[in-house]
Amino acid sequence: MKTLLVPVARHALLDSVFTTALLAARRFDGSIEGFGLRPALAEYVPVDMVGGMTWVRDEETDRAEARDCGSLFTAFMDRHGVPRESAGVAQAGPRYRWLPEASPGDGFLAQYARLFSATVVGRPHAGDDGPRMTTLEAVLFESGRPLLIAPPEPPATIGDTVVIAWNGSTETARAVAFAAPFLRKASRIEVLAVETGMVPGPSAEAMAAALTREGLSAQGRTLAAGRRTPGEIFLEEAAAIGCDLLIKGAYTQSRLRQMIFGGPTSHILAHAAMPVLMAH
Repeated sequence: MKTLLVPVARHALLDSVFTTALLAARRFDGSIEGFGLRPALAEYVPVDMVGGMTWVRDEETDRAEARDCGSLFTAFMDRHGVPRESAGVAQAGPRYRWLPEASPGDGFLAQYARLFSATVVGRPHAGDDGPRMTTLEAVLFESGRPLLIAPPEPPATIGDTVVIAWNGSTETARAVAFAAPFLRKASRIEVLAVETGMVPGPSAEAMAAALTREGLSAQGRTLAAGRRTPGEIFLEEAAAIGCDLLIKGAYTQSRLRQMIFGGPTSHILAHAAMPVLMAH
C-alpha cells in the first residue's frame, strides 16, 4: 500500500476520505496522489418539460471546482504536516502530490487507478451530498485494483484489528491477497464466515490456517445466521471486536440480484462504520 489514489469531489465524506488515506499512508510510509474528479460530459438537466429549457453544466465551472478540490486536498495535508512529494528525492514517511490536469470522468479514474496500490473513496449514500456509487463501481470493476472505502465518520485507526468477511469465493480470496500489506501489520486477524452465506470453497477456519502458514496469526469462525443476514452479522461481529478494517470480496452475487434480493456487499456498502477494503 505504498501508493494511494484519491479522486476528490465535493461531498459530505471528504474529510473522512482524506483521513483514511492519510492513516494508510502513515502505516506504510506511502504516497497519496489526489486529483479533481470532473464529469466526463456536459450534463443536461431538464428545468421545464413543456418549454424544453435546460441547464448546461459549464466546463470552466468544472475546472474551477477541480481547482477548489485541489485547495481542499492540499490544505488538509499541510494541516497534518504531510510534505509534498519531491521528484527524485528520497522521502521517509507519508507524502502527497496533486495531479493538476486530469481527464474528466469515471472512465479516466478507473484506468488511472491501475497504477496505484488502492483507490480511496467515500462510502456512497443517497442524496446530493454523498459520494457517487458510479465512481466506486468504476474503480471496483475496471481498475483491477482494490478500493479502500472511508466510513461516514473519520476513523481513528486503520488496520490494527482486521476482520475478513469470508464466503469461500474467488472475489474474497482476491481481496485477501490485495490486503496482504495490512494483514502483515495487523495485531489481530479474524476470519468470519456465515453458514448461509458461503459459496463452494474453503471454510473460514481453513482460510485462517492458510494465513497462519504464511506467518500471520489468524483465527477462523463460522457463525450460524439465525434471523440475521450475513451482511448484518459481519458488521455486528466486526464492531463487537473493535475492527478498524473490514476485508470483503465484492459482488459474489450479481449486482442485479443484490439490488433485488439484497446481499452482504450491498449491506456493507450501505452501513459499514469502519474502513472497508473491497475488491471484485
